[in-house]
Amino acid sequence: MTLNEIALHRRSIRKYNGQPVSREELEALVRFAQEAPSWKNQQTSRYHIVCSADVISKARACLGGSNPQKTEGVSALIVTSFKHDIVGHTHGQPDNEGGNGWGWYDLGLQNAYLLLKAAELDIDTLVIGIRNAEELRSLLQIPEDETIGAVIAVGHRVENAQRPPRKEFDEIVSVY
Repeated sequence: MTLNEIALHRRSIRKYNGQPVSREELEALVRFAQEAPSWKNQQTSRYHIVCSADVISKARACLGGSNPQKTEGVSALIVTSFKHDIVGHTHGQPDNEGGNGWGWYDLGLQNAYLLLKAAELDIDTLVIGIRNAEELRSLLQIPEDETIGAVIAVGHRVENAQRPPRKEFDEIVSVY
């Protein structure tokens, strides 16, 4: 598949069939995510992969809104984070107005790479932002120096999802 085909194939899936994703496949997702660029090559993104059914159940209870239902049947949940006060900082001081925002930026880049690799491997995902970070931190013993970002559901879809429409080019672009 070409990169364009992978991007067009990828969907946010909200219904999973329970089919397993192997440890090797999960490792491939994170290894590919590591190839994304990061501020001064700091590589501060971290991945906490939840695979056991018992811990998946407990982690799903930390998700907000309807996300516990949307993640039923997932093979894994990946809690993504980054080490804060490093990215965008020199000697503990922000390098520009972005400050810790660069940690979010780098994590987003890496997560995008992870999602694309998953689509290439025919593994489905859902990025979840509504979650109780402190409950997840406690459950998974995530260090205090990490800012918890998204939770990524990983598994295989029950049914195909439709591609939502995209805004017109001229609506999102200014050319000078």
